[in-house]
Amino acid sequence: MLDVDSLTRLADRHLTDADEALRRDYPGMRSGRQPVHTVYVPADRFHGRLAGEYGAAALALLDRHEESFRGITGADDAMVERGRHKLTVEPVEDLRVDFEDGYGVRSDEEEDDHAAQAVAGFWSSIADEPGLPAFGIRFKSLEQPTRERGIRTLALVVDGLEDLFHISHHFVVTLPKVTSVDQVEALVLVLEALESRMSGVRGELRFEIQVETPQSVLGADGTALVARMIHAALGRCTGLHYGTYDYSAFCGIAAGDQSLEHPAADHAKAIMQAAAAGTGVRLSDGSTNILPVGDQLRSGWELHHRLVTRALHRGFYQGWDLHPAQLPTRYAATFAFYRDGFDAAAARLSDYAAARTGAVADEPATARALADFVLRGRDCGAVSADEVAGAGLDEDALAGLARRSAQGAG
Repeated sequence: MLDVDSLTRLADRHLTDADEALRRDYPGMRSGRQPVHTVYVPADRFHGRLAGEYGAAALALLDRHEESFRGITGADDAMVERGRHKLTVEPVEDLRVDFEDGYGVRSDEEEDDHAAQAVAGFWSSIADEPGLPAFGIRFKSLEQPTRERGIRTLALVVDGLEDLFHISHHFVVTLPKVTSVDQVEALVLVLEALESRMSGVRGELRFEIQVETPQSVLGADGTALVARMIHAALGRCTGLHYGTYDYSAFCGIAAGDQSLEHPAADHAKAIMQAAAAGTGVRLSDGSTNILPVGDQLRSGWELHHRLVTRALHRGFYQGWDLHPAQLPTRYAATFAFYRDGFDAAAARLSDYAAARTGAVADEPATARALADFVLRGRDCGAVSADEVAGAGLDEDALAGLARRSAQGAG
């Protein structure tokens, strides 16, 4: 007779380390809400009322060009009103004050002043309506020429926000132009040192890795360094953000062909997607620099709406926005994506929960994806909590099914 217990113990002894590594390195989806976008604004232009001003500018543009907007997005009356509501109460879901490419090189005195201005603006935005659900800064690269200035700005902003970390966990910084795992490790050391000076703050300074160099995708040894970067962050990395134009330029792609749709971009993002899977690290698509302004309003809206829709269908649920005029199409594409799929997702989840065989025989992994889809739609306002409940879905059960881990939100 087979001694299954002894065979299992044999396997257990061999797999103990692997089991622990799997739990540590692949904890599952991060808990809490992922923003649908990150709005980048140069540091010299940021102030605490910026979110409201962006929303008002987007609404004014929508008012002036509603017929064109409807034609491009296919939005009906209900969808337009849903978008108007979003632009009124929460026009910006995540904001990054940019001290890097969008800001340029300034004197130390000027950048110090803008770092103080950012701190004041963040504090103001907490009390402002509409406020900022999530926010942070992009500081200069840890490459040697900009390292000291980048760390100085980071330290000034963190120091000014010390008390904030006791009331908010939605501050994140962006590490740009990463070319080595060592830079990620160095940032972890810097953040640990900054936290050591703050009372009661440990492990709360988190960052995103901006994937905008080929070295971060394919290292000199032929490995996908971005995967190693995630684990070198020791749990502090919350996201991988694709950098459209730096990455394209480094790859030698002509300026007129640089795009989120270029095969080189899709290759990089596919590597990012595989590297982040199961780690709790989220993905963000990059930006388009073709803005819907002036004579190219319609073409800019068409392009942005198509790119956002394309990204959503490829599993990139977040992207960059650079201008208030991109907000209407961001929300139109995002809301349509979740609303168009909601009824089918709810029906499949109901069948799965009741162990019924419906039109689709879903496996547990797909049920997790369906639950996450519904929660993402609820989080951004595409569907309401009442609609989720009305479909017979319990949000706590959905969160459990989606296996959102106990990692920090944001």
